Amino acid sequence: MDKEGTHLPPVFERWFAERAWSPRPHQLDLLARARAGESTLLIAPTGAGKTLAGFLPSLTALTERGRLPPGSPFTGIHTLYISPLKALAVDIERNLMKPVSAMGLPITIENRTGDTPVSKRQRQKLNPPDILLTTPEQVALLIANGQAERFFRDLKFVVLDELHALVTSKRGQLLSLGLARLRQIAPDLQTIGLSATVSEPMELQRWLVAQPPGGEAHAGLVTVKGGAKPLITILETEERIPWSGHSARYAVPDVYEVLKQAKMALIFVNTRSQAEMLFQELWTINDDNLPIALHHGSLDVAQRRKVEAAMADNRLRAVVATSTLDLGIDWGDVDLVLHVGAPKGASRLAQRIGRANHRMDEPSRAILVPANRFEVMECRAALDANYIGAQDTPPLGEGSLDVLAQHVLGMACAEPFSADALYAEVTSAEPYRDLPRETFDRIVDFVATGGYALKTYERYAKIRLNADGLWRISNPQVAQTYRLNLGTIVESPMLNVRLVKHGGKARFGGLSLGKVEEYFLEQLVQGDTFLFSGKVLRFEGIRENECLVSQAFSFDPKIPAYAGGKFPLSTFLADQVRGLLADPESWGKLPEQVREWLEIQRLRSILPKRGELLIETFPRAARFYMVVYPFEGRLAHQTLGLLLTRRLERMGLQPTGFAATDYSLAVWGLRDMEDVDFGELFDQDMLGDDLEAWLAESFMLKRTFRNCAVIAGLIERRHPGKEKTGRQVTVSTDLIYDVLRSHEPDHILLEAARRDAATGLLDIARLGAMLERIRGHITHKALTRVSPLAVPVLLEIGREPVSGSAEDAVLEEAAGDLVEDAMRL
Repeated sequence: MDKEGTHLPPVFERWFAERAWSPRPHQLDLLARARAGESTLLIAPTGAGKTLAGFLPSLTALTERGRLPPGSPFTGIHTLYISPLKALAVDIERNLMKPVSAMGLPITIENRTGDTPVSKRQRQKLNPPDILLTTPEQVALLIANGQAERFFRDLKFVVLDELHALVTSKRGQLLSLGLARLRQIAPDLQTIGLSATVSEPMELQRWLVAQPPGGEAHAGLVTVKGGAKPLITILETEERIPWSGHSARYAVPDVYEVLKQAKMALIFVNTRSQAEMLFQELWTINDDNLPIALHHGSLDVAQRRKVEAAMADNRLRAVVATSTLDLGIDWGDVDLVLHVGAPKGASRLAQRIGRANHRMDEPSRAILVPANRFEVMECRAALDANYIGAQDTPPLGEGSLDVLAQHVLGMACAEPFSADALYAEVTSAEPYRDLPRETFDRIVDFVATGGYALKTYERYAKIRLNADGLWRISNPQVAQTYRLNLGTIVESPMLNVRLVKHGGKARFGGLSLGKVEEYFLEQLVQGDTFLFSGKVLRFEGIRENECLVSQAFSFDPKIPAYAGGKFPLSTFLADQVRGLLADPESWGKLPEQVREWLEIQRLRSILPKRGELLIETFPRAARFYMVVYPFEGRLAHQTLGLLLTRRLERMGLQPTGFAATDYSLAVWGLRDMEDVDFGELFDQDMLGDDLEAWLAESFMLKRTFRNCAVIAGLIERRHPGKEKTGRQVTVSTDLIYDVLRSHEPDHILLEAARRDAATGLLDIARLGAMLERIRGHITHKALTRVSPLAVPVLLEIGREPVSGSAEDAVLEEAAGDLVEDAMRL
């Protein structure tokens, strides 16, 4: 390590000494690398001081520069900090200001998110802070501005926090293109990536730097070993663990008893509807009046900030939260994390556990609360994986075409561009390094005309080619509309929920509570009640883009069915669960009632082996069932169910429906399936013509196309002074989809939609790997009645009907009868 490179200014040395601290080796190592001009990835456990390490090069450089004297020429921002969460940017500003203020450093720090007032954002462009804390969407807005070169020309560092959470999504792809533009504006720019959980560091090291044509470059790597091992347990309960479901209501009294013993707890769930339900259940039994709060992305920003402030001041005993709080936020004295429902991934669990005892040398304490019996095994597998430090972050994947289309338009909004120069810039970004020039030109043509089938419509002509060979926007309104519609997060259409007086006419005014999916609200009639923002609300009506509600007091509210937040079971954990299930010697770690369940399965049927696919067939209530145990996650199983029912239909077996969980799949019909050739039924060729035929008939591609069309700018949700409803957007995209399918089936956006459907919505790659794995390793067990292992998926039956020659048959049996039948020897 270069001694000179690790030298700290005297004011920093005094600050450390006054606190009896000393800078950690990895912090000084990162500083030396930054001073040598190297971009770096820092991988360190929670509490290792990653944030200070990431900012140390900037803070020392700005301190040595000193305060700019009055009358100095315009100076752009020095450091850009980018995080995946608005709340994290706000939190970093609060924590970073403490040492800056304590040392009296001549440094200005501000945040800029979607919640920042417009007046402040405009002022920042005229008088930029030294360090700007922001999100990927704000970066895209800033580089699409005509003043981007002036604003960013002095940029020295980009600090990317929780990098693993940024890079695997379309947000990360848009950000990678933004970084490529920033490198053009500030060629000496250095990047610093911070992450606690990474399975393939080299992917992130490449992502952090420009990729040369035909070659490869990567950032440096600093890895911090050690850190106290977390103390993780699975909730012990006397209650009966459910066979199916995701609510974990059975455990609420036990969870409440745990909260009473904790100083401050974070309770993580996987979906917003689970958060609402759990919060309400806890309040119902909160006889001690513990201060418990709720935090998720649909709540109004003012309410979220109020909760965050209370956390920072240690005024809360517990917060029920979704992924809005699962990154590196360091609020208050959190001493316990509860995870209600299985975490679905070892890396996600490690991330969330790290929110407790945010210090490297003290163990984080966590309790896992499985919602059903299969989740008990998943929690056990996740717990074991955490102790051995296993990671299962998903691979980066190649850049999406709809994101590229959005970026091309943004660059035209900034200034006229040369296609050759922009192509070279785009392919310097890691996700787009292998992008063919022909595909890039098709994207530029799409932005310019909308494509062959739409080119006669003026509104799709966003850019035009001038005589000087440069592409520029067609008119100034294009840039204004682009800024209103920027971003890659396409949530289900949402309506603002506003509290009004009970009864009477629905009117405007009242407290804004947040947003709820439009399709859920459309199912309600006046007087229906539902749970939101921790309150039971009475639906009064919909007025334009607002849902009007009044306070209600109901014991049986409907609960918002949020579309977001459903995590797939990771491949790593799926394999671990298969191993646990196949090894009876390891069952000693499981609760007695789960062990009994598996023992009776072993006696009544057989247990799935790790390298095989178990298929059970049995009759029940005038129907015939086939239950399969792939353990590949709900998405892959839903796709498998759709394809299997098509094949069974062709065989004349009259399938009437299917149901999928993360662990298993059940198909039922009117004919016995025990004599089926299962090797043929599960042949990999189902991912060929069967998949194409189903996609052509289903709504899946239409739904995917809608998202791609919105991201690519073909359909604009917002126009100056007005906003389309979700219904208007859907109608518009459906019409265009039908036109393109008929007149331009090779349209670039249809291609983008097919790619998305295969990777994000259908998990085709994972399904293909499963079919390859089980070839020649299928075990069929013909039973006379339902098996214990089949009960959970049978309780889901009726939710995924399919059309065929027979009508859908919904299982209307009580769960108790089903369980009794399965467990009877």
